[in-house]
Amino acid sequence: MSISAEELERHKRHILLKEIGGPGVQKLRNASVSIIGAGALGGPCALFLAAAGVGQIEIWDDDRVDRSNLQRQVQFSDADIGAKKAEILAARLLALDPRLNVSAVTRRFTESDAPAGRVLIDASDNFPTRYALNALAHASHRPMVHGAAAGWTGQVSVFASGVQAGAPCYRCWVPETPPDAEACDEVGVVGALTGMTGSAMALETVKLLTGAGTPLIGRIMLTDGLASTCRTLALRRDATCRVCGESGNN
Repeated sequence: MSISAEELERHKRHILLKEIGGPGVQKLRNASVSIIGAGALGGPCALFLAAAGVGQIEIWDDDRVDRSNLQRQVQFSDADIGAKKAEILAARLLALDPRLNVSAVTRRFTESDAPAGRVLIDASDNFPTRYALNALAHASHRPMVHGAAAGWTGQVSVFASGVQAGAPCYRCWVPETPPDAEACDEVGVVGALTGMTGSAMALETVKLLTGAGTPLIGRIMLTDGLASTCRTLALRRDATCRVCGESGNN
């Protein structure tokens, strides 16, 4: 499938990269992703994926825009307060590129749901959703791009236990909900850090979709905003993991 003159102009900076080029732009156009969460992480992630020309983007979120969101969820404006996040974000993406196929699912993702994207993106803010999406990713042989941010720290990884032999899943990293886990509205977070984390999630997704570089499979990138440092840790598959372990759902 050829690249149109409009696409050539729009995606010139990606086409100039040998790791993406014209074939990569076509892969992005034919790709589909499901983003679970339209907030501080899902917003920047979705915007960069739309700008990259990802052809089908599905956004899941049951929340409405609140004034307290505007400190970090820069995809929304004061005029959006009270509106459904998924619908507002979907409109933003279509305004960026009307040729995309963007859908909004205005309910909370649960383990019984079936997102359509070939890449699942965890931009949620709670452990039950992360665990449910991780189990789905493993069972359906899809990669899950994960991000989280709180305070001054952020983390990004790609969990591909159902795709790549020996790769860990999210449960291998966090087997159980931490006892000190706090609700999202009880934790402070630096707005710019959520933008960095969401952008890094989009970068990992672009790499997965185009085959460029080395995705964070089996690794997790940790950012310390206060110290301005970033480090990457290796993750191991847990043989006893209830999801991807030897006795799990392989």
